[in-house]
Amino acid sequence: MLQDEFNRLENRMQDLISLCSKLHLENTSLKTQQGSLVEERANLIKKNELARSKVEKMIDRLKSLESNQ
Repeated sequence: MLQDEFNRLENRMQDLISLCSKLHLENTSLKTQQGSLVEERANLIKKNELARSKVEKMIDRLKSLESNQ
């Protein structure tokens, strides 16, 4: 009876060890994915700011042309 209890406890411990390993791998993968997404977001923000700047310059040029006429 005591041996059965130890066997059940050992099985539960093995299940927990497997789960911890699985969660560790998943966590590592998610951290990598998060890093990639943060980098992609930063690049998109830079592109957006560049596009905004170009549009503002075009608007200024158009206003300048309009006022010269």
